[in-house]
This record gives sequence, structure tokens and C-alpha cells, in this order.
Amino acid sequence: MTSQIGAETGVEAGVRAPAGTGARTPLLVGAGLLLAVAAPFALYPVFLMKVLCFALFACAFNLLIGFAGLMSFGHAAFFGTAAYVAAHAAKAWALPPELAVLAATLVAAALGLVFGAIAIRRQGIYFAMITLALSQMIYFLALQLPFTHGEDGIQAVPRGMLFGVIDLMDPLAMYYSVLAVFLAGFALVWRAVNSPFGQVLKAIRENEPRAISLGYRTERYKLLAFVLSAALAGLAGATKALVFQLASLTDVTWQMSGEVVLMTLLGGMGTLFGPVVGAALVVTLESYLAATSLPVPVVIGCIFVVCVLVFRRGIVGELLARWPK
Repeated sequence: MTSQIGAETGVEAGVRAPAGTGARTPLLVGAGLLLAVAAPFALYPVFLMKVLCFALFACAFNLLIGFAGLMSFGHAAFFGTAAYVAAHAAKAWALPPELAVLAATLVAAALGLVFGAIAIRRQGIYFAMITLALSQMIYFLALQLPFTHGEDGIQAVPRGMLFGVIDLMDPLAMYYSVLAVFLAGFALVWRAVNSPFGQVLKAIRENEPRAISLGYRTERYKLLAFVLSAALAGLAGATKALVFQLASLTDVTWQMSGEVVLMTLLGGMGTLFGPVVGAALVVTLESYLAATSLPVPVVIGCIFVVCVLVFRRGIVGELLARWPK
């Protein structure tokens, strides 16, 4: 029954991959892995690590909006909370990086469980506004709680030794560790989307009353998707805190929530590789425009408007739609 729902949903949404793409996917993935492995020898590793962290953040958000149809305006709460927890655990408690990241991810998942239990009671714009309001509460707590150090944030976070043997102060070691975290998170998203669970999420996105009539308890599926998305967003935030050795209020602002929405829509909502492309594009533009006199938000906003008007499916979505059969 689940596979039947998934098949019908894919046809109705028009998102089924065109014929011929399946054979090329392993080649594209292999080429991407080779580029990722060789990239730090040609580009600045810290820039690449920032791209990977935000790509994982965008993939986590895309799991919620692209496949479950839930629009969250408060995902920065999980990203920033995990960054603070990982930074505090590594600096104040002297935990090794793997335990600091694990603790931060679990906290983000628990926060996602609380937020999700409240938010999924509503749909549409009401769901989005609830997530935004809850996220603003987290921002206020981050500004007031003593361990976050207010506007100064948690600085000089030690990277430490990964599993006691890998020195993360080495840029290459840190980069490949971040790459491994990204690949693990991306693989989890891919597995979730291509499982019976993912097919039910797509059915809920397309026609929730129909899914309910078929006997699925949709609230449980949406809550699980919300928690999984929050955990992956927390994993991205914790990794980012170790990369930059900093956790600040920037990580929990509503602007951060808006930025991940922008990345996902630019790359292609509802596609697996779209958020990665969108994150790489936005981070590259921000880095390049920061060295110029051009206003970064205005330029990125104009690009977003053009993409919405010309590439309504996003960059990857348009490529998939136009892929020759």
C-alpha cells in the first residue's frame, strides 16, 4: 500500500526522474566525491567546510519542506542551539569533539520533538508562524543565558582530537572530518526519502486527507520528520561551531532561518542535490560580495527573484525537468 501511495504521489507531483537518469546517478555521485576529495588542494578549506555545513543544514530543511510539505521559519533554533551546546561542551566541559557534536545533535533532536509536538497541530501559515515564534524564544534565551555570553558568543572553541588520534587543528584533517559528517547526513536523508517512510511523507505532502483515509497516522509521520530534520540541522550547527571555533547569536537569528529557505528554493526544493547546490551558490556569493562594496542582501535577493521567475523549480529542479530522456 505504501509503495502504491508513493507511486501515485510521484505521478501527481510531476517529480519522477526522467528515464535515463538512474544510470547516470552513480557516475555523478562518483564525480562529486572525487571533486570533494580533491577540492581542499585547490580551494580554501575553511570556505569548503562552510559550504558543507550549510549544505547539510539545507538538506535537513529540505527534508521537512520538500518531502513533508511543512514550511518552517524557525530552523535556526536547532542550528544555533546545537552550535552553543557543542561549543560549551568542548570548551567548558572539555569533551572530545565527537561527544560534543553528539550531545549537541541529541539536544537539537529533543528540541525538535518539543517544537514539532506543538507546531504540527496547525497547518500552512499557522505552522510557519508557530515555528518562527518558538525560534524567537530560543534567540531571547541565547541572548540572556549566562553560558552563551550574550552578544559575545562562545569564542575560542577548541577543536580537540577526534577519537583521540586525529588532530582537528590540521585544516585537511578538519575538512575531511566535516566531509564525512556531511556524507553521513546526506546518506541518512537519501535513505529516509527512498524508504516507505519517505513515500508516506510524499503522500502527506500531496494529499493528507487521503493518507489519513488510508489508515496512516499522519501526525506521527510529520513529527518524526520534524525531529529528524531538527537533528540533522543540529548536526550541521555543531559541526559549524567547531569549524569556526565560535557560536554566536548569528546562528539563532530569524535571518539564518531565512537564509536556509533561500538556499533550498534556489537549488531546488524537493530534490536531493538541490539544497547542496543552493548552499554552495549562496555561500560563494556571500564570500565574493563581502570583498566588494555591493550590498550582499540586495544582490542575493535580486538573484532569488530572477530564479523564482525564470527557474521556478530551482536550479536542480529545472535541470531534472529538462534532462533528455
